[in-house]
Amino acid sequence: MTAAHDSDPYASTARLALRRGAANVTAGLAMLVRPPRRHLENPWVLAPRQLAIAAGAFVAIFMLTMLLLDAGAIRGVGHLPRSIIWFFDQITDFGKSGWFLWPLGILFLALAALPSLPRVPQLVLAAVMVRTGYLFVAIGAPSLFDTIIKRMIGRARPLVGGSLDPYLFNPFKWTSEYAALPSGHATTAFAVAVAIGTLWPRARTVLWIYALLIAVSRVVVTAHYPSDVLTGAVVGVVGALLVRRWFALRGLAFSIGSDGIMYEKPGPSLRRIKAVARAALAQ
Repeated sequence: MTAAHDSDPYASTARLALRRGAANVTAGLAMLVRPPRRHLENPWVLAPRQLAIAAGAFVAIFMLTMLLLDAGAIRGVGHLPRSIIWFFDQITDFGKSGWFLWPLGILFLALAALPSLPRVPQLVLAAVMVRTGYLFVAIGAPSLFDTIIKRMIGRARPLVGGSLDPYLFNPFKWTSEYAALPSGHATTAFAVAVAIGTLWPRARTVLWIYALLIAVSRVVVTAHYPSDVLTGAVVGVVGALLVRRWFALRGLAFSIGSDGIMYEKPGPSLRRIKAVARAALAQ
């Protein structure tokens, strides 16, 4: 390394930003995996008996859906107007997790690399980082689980194998053709609806419409059976709720009251976030 390169202010600034980012990301991960602050009973966490009943009910609904709806729904798609099929074909890829995870990941890393600010702006920045991290994990964790489990189950997609057979399974096949259950797009869409909806309740109506449209699109484009979509929706909702509880038990963005109910902690206003952003950019 030359002396000229050592004196390059841009290279020096970049190295400092990388070190700050790495240190802040490490600190964030340490907060995320730390033990819960205290043991809390949460009413919505089911007891073993209740969990078994809920699991049994879901299995029954899944089997009925597979028996009564799956084949008929795929056959019915062939009778839909082309304009409807075209519409769902245009929107279905907006259920991919990358649409959310890439921007959230880049935003989190960019925030982690910002220079130190005075105490109040730094607290605002920390609050934004925690919420960004929550969204990333609440969307990414269910999607990762889905990606692994669907290849272990090995359910064939509609029309794979040359016929319409909802009962065709080839476990551990590890190919896209045998990765129908659960639907990854539905998992992502419903995780997004729950995760973002917990932070911005006013957006819930739009978010649930988005999730339902993505779920329906997977059947219309014959990528999944209805039972695949149903299972993906459950994985997304339950996964996002479990991540929210994980954060709440550690006092990150959420808290659990004495009544066992989870609450979102007060966050910074948009006006304050803009002010902090201008201060950070000025530095």
